[in-house]
This record gives sequence, structure tokens and C-alpha cells, in this order.
Amino acid sequence: MLVQQQKIQFSSYSSLYDLIVPKDNMLRKINELIDFSFIYDELLNKYCANNGRTAESPVRMFKYLLLKTIYTVSDVDVVERSRFDMSFKSFLEMAPEEDVINSSSLTKFRKLRLKDTDLLNLLIGKTVSIAVEKGIIRSKSIIVDATHTLSRSNPFSAIEVLRERSKLLRKTVYLFDDQWKERMPEKNNTNELEKELAYCKELEKRLEKEQSLCSIPAVKEKLNLLKETIEDTQENFTLSKDTDAKTGHKSADSSFFGYKTHLAMTEERIITAAVVTSGEKGDGPELPKLLEISQENGIDVDTIIGDAAYSGKENLKLTSEQNIKVVARLNPSITQGFRKDEDKFDYNKDADMFVCPAGHMAIRKALQGKKNIGTNQVQTYYFDVEKCKSCPLKEGCYKDGAKTKTYSVSIKSDLHQEQISFQDTDYYKEKAKHRYKIEAKNSELKNVHGYDRAISYGITNMQMQGAIAIFAVNLKRILKLM
Repeated sequence: MLVQQQKIQFSSYSSLYDLIVPKDNMLRKINELIDFSFIYDELLNKYCANNGRTAESPVRMFKYLLLKTIYTVSDVDVVERSRFDMSFKSFLEMAPEEDVINSSSLTKFRKLRLKDTDLLNLLIGKTVSIAVEKGIIRSKSIIVDATHTLSRSNPFSAIEVLRERSKLLRKTVYLFDDQWKERMPEKNNTNELEKELAYCKELEKRLEKEQSLCSIPAVKEKLNLLKETIEDTQENFTLSKDTDAKTGHKSADSSFFGYKTHLAMTEERIITAAVVTSGEKGDGPELPKLLEISQENGIDVDTIIGDAAYSGKENLKLTSEQNIKVVARLNPSITQGFRKDEDKFDYNKDADMFVCPAGHMAIRKALQGKKNIGTNQVQTYYFDVEKCKSCPLKEGCYKDGAKTKTYSVSIKSDLHQEQISFQDTDYYKEKAKHRYKIEAKNSELKNVHGYDRAISYGITNMQMQGAIAIFAVNLKRILKLM
């Protein structure tokens, strides 16, 4: 059962807050700045109105999570600090002598009450509306970028998992019949996934012929686990507890396993939109969503500032229709050529390579053709065919037996003369100077509010983590500008 958010109860000790918590305390200022009743209204349908024990106020529970993000502490520590820190108690609207919740309640609140709630857009929209109301946002530019967050779980390549599970199966078999050591197929000593899969399939085939052995529960369990692993080799060839996380690329030589948060931010450093995706997604394709959300949140946009990933043909076409300028360097690989829409190969600006729909990056590229001979030059990107052979998305993309898999872009030097001319203007050069601000904001999210690593599994939990972290940094920024 849920009751309306309780205020500080009358207590002979309530005057302590005025004596102990300074007027300029950040938490006191946040309470004065924002009416948190919108959280109650949003979560009202997640509670029973007339049955069960009285639930802890959703506003107070949300404030616990906000404190946890602002001060980067665990569930246990934020509750413990709320026991003796008077600024925390005041922020939570508790009487000084009132007891705190059990820390396990925060986990239940996240899983039961915040589930299926679009917290990300709700919280960003709320802070942007406050910034607009206070007259803080004056610019008509948004700066866009993406920041990566590591998964809570480490990834393992499919070949590592297959080897570990085939090893467990062999060990179990030897416990019951050590003569099987001489009957096992020859192990694969290469790092080729195709050969490892062939070995595991042969191991499975031989053991299944021995019904007496397979009927032993311990053997049957390990055999079924191996069979499942063979069948479930994922499209990016990694297995992890965090099934939503994917491998992304920070450069041609470095990668990460986790998520990306695509951000839009005003020149005043107020985040106006965010989209959370798995790590392999490209930056450019998320620009339309960031622009749309920013506009829905009340931002009048006439300029978008970003890097080369956002200067793709489709983005330039969209912004041109809305008379919005794009302050982003052109890159021939993504803006000056014809690409088949159905291919959906994404360009990674950090590595200067294309990434296939399965998340694999090209291993090299080559420029073909000569300039000024009447035909277009072509930039060709080459992919690792060993990965293509076992890829579940290979149909229509890779032909069995082919020795190479390439993706080509036709380069046309006169396609974007208007944008090239714009890059030489003083306006472009002046606006480009603001791009560093979003890098600083990404650093704040990661280094101050723990956004460098996911605290839970799954993209839904990642969105929730992002929502509260962005809410915190926006509130802090608003207070500073006021």
C-alpha cells in the first residue's frame, strides 16, 4: 500500500537541521530547486493503493538512489551514511531520530518499481524544463558524442568457452572410463573458431554413439552444455553473463565490452537527450533520435556540433531539411560516396573503419582506382573471413567458400561542396571550439559518478544507471549556473 510522500515529521529535534545543514549545502539546494512529486506520480501505478503493508515513499527511495549516484557509494553505504549524516536525512525528509531503510529495499525498488519506466527521458526532460524555466539555456546549439561504459561482466571469446566446456566434458568422461583418452578426436591447436567448432561437433558425435556412457547424469549434463554452446555461438563471438553487452571499438587496435551512451548537450553543458545502446553500435545513426528528443524537451536547435561520425549523408540530409547547420568534419568514407542502405555497415570514426551488422570491424582497407580519369575512386574494406564463415548473419552477406569479404564505398569529390565550403567559415570554426565541453561531461559522468562501469546486467539497468547519473550532473550544473 502506498501513501503520499511524507514530509519531515514534527519532532523536537527538527530544528537541528537549520543549525547543522548550511544554507548553501548542495542537497538543501536540490530540495529547494525541484519538486520531486513527479516521481510519485510516475510510479503510482506500480503500487497497490489499498492492500498490504504501507510502502516506503517512492520519492524517498528515489532520493536514496540519487544520493548513491552523487556520492558514488554502495547501497549499504548510502543507507548507513543516512543514519548519521544530517544533510542526507534532511534531503530524505526524515525526522532526525527516524530510522533508515534496509539496504536490500533499494534492490527491490529498482527491480519492481522502476522496471518498464522510461526513467531516462523522464529525468532528462525534467531537468531541461527547469533549466529552460530558469533562463539558463540560451544557445541554440547541441553538442553530440558517445561515451562507452564497460560491462559488469567480462566477455569470453566463443573459442575460449568451447574449449573450457569440452575440457569439462572430457574430464567427466575420464572419471568413469579413462580408456576414452585414446578414443578422443584430435584437439584443435589453432585459434580458428571454425576448427574448434568442428572438433567439438566430432567429440559430441563420438560420445553420443556410446549410450551407456551418455546415460550417466554427470556426463549427459556436460555433453548437453557443450551442445548448447555450439548452437548458441553468438553473432559477435563472445559469451557473457551480460547478454545485452557487445564488443565495441575505441580505435583500430583497442576494443571494449559493454554499452554506449549517446549524448546531446547544450553549450551551457545541460544534457538534453541520451540514448543507450550496446557497444558495437555506431555514433552517427543515433543523431536523429538525439535531435528529436532534444526538440521534444523544448530545445530550439539551429546547430549540431560533433565529430566526423555525425557527418554522414543521411544526417546531412535530415538537418538540411530542418535548416540546421552541422559542425562536423566530412570524411570521404562516410559522406562522399554511395552506400547500399540495406547493408547497414556502420562507420567507426575512431578506428577509421567500417563495422559489419554482426559487430566485426574491418581488418584493413585499400583505395582503388585513379583520380581524374572519369571514374570514381573506391575505398574497399576487408573483413576476417574466418569470422564470416561461422556468422549467423552470413546469409546474403557472405558466400560459402569465398576467400574474401569486402565492403566498398564510391568516393565522389563534388557531392558535398556546400558542406566543404561551410567548414571554411568563421561560424564553423567558432562553434567547433565548443566540442571539448562534451568530452569534459563524459569524464565527469565516468570519474565522478561511476559511469565507467555498469553496476548491473542488461541494457534496461544500464538505462536506469544512465538516467540517475545524468539527472545528478544536470542538477549540479543548474545549481552552479544559478
